[in-house]
Amino acid sequence: MISTEIFKKIKRIEIISKKSSKETLAGEYHSAFKGRGMEFSEVREYIFGDDIRFIDWNVSSRMGKLYIKQFVEERELTVILAIDLSASLGFFSGAKSKKEIAAEISAIISFTAMLNNDKVGLLIFTHQIERYIPPKKGKTHLLRIIREILTFKPEGKGTSIDNGLIYLNKVIKKKAIIFLISDFIDSGFTKSLKIASQKHDLIAINISDQRELVPPKKGLFILKDYESGQEFFTDFSLKKTRQKFQDILNGNRDFLTELFNKYNVDHINIDREKDYEKTLFNFFLRRKKKYRK
Repeated sequence: MISTEIFKKIKRIEIISKKSSKETLAGEYHSAFKGRGMEFSEVREYIFGDDIRFIDWNVSSRMGKLYIKQFVEERELTVILAIDLSASLGFFSGAKSKKEIAAEISAIISFTAMLNNDKVGLLIFTHQIERYIPPKKGKTHLLRIIREILTFKPEGKGTSIDNGLIYLNKVIKKKAIIFLISDFIDSGFTKSLKIASQKHDLIAINISDQRELVPPKKGLFILKDYESGQEFFTDFSLKKTRQKFQDILNGNRDFLTELFNKYNVDHINIDREKDYEKTLFNFFLRRKKKYRK
């Protein structure tokens, strides 16, 4: 049974997502992804000016002249929302937790995909695989996905992006668009990220809370690791403490940026409670320009 509070959240997210998808995102999403999903149609004789990357060397060697592969745009794409719901996603310093932000972003992407007649699936993971919903179409299906993200109570508290990606690499046989949504407080997932980026169109969405990015200027705080439960005191009135905090943060951000760039994984940083649709719109716009070059 869904509580009245959760029901109101679902309806609010639905209204916001529909409005954002129809007014700003649908066209840019289509340009950014449609055409990236292509399937082989036939070969034809090479014409000067054709892209040499699409030459079919097997056919060309048999026929004694150059032939090029032709592709058609797939009628529909498969979108997978791979969401980290480990304990750290429950953190918040403002009105919304990182989990709620993940749900809203997922809803906006889902409704935008629906407007483009694409299928959407969901993977929820912590340090283990918690729930997988295969890709389908339709409003009822999308509302189920939003409800699952908001109400699901995972068994695990830790994080294993590696396990999540390994699972998807096994169950998703056809190329899909995977939105990997996490706060990326994890390590050891380089190999699975590399494989997923080769098989699929992988996009990383890194969700942070402002309190995680900007240390307090002074004061003695009790900090708690949401996943291990460990607590420790930290004195932010000390300059060296604030500097160490910032160095760790910058190091993690630099590592992720370098990793994503190395394996050609597009990524988005979400660090504010508002304007997700603007951030997504700008991301889709950048992708459209990138793949038109």
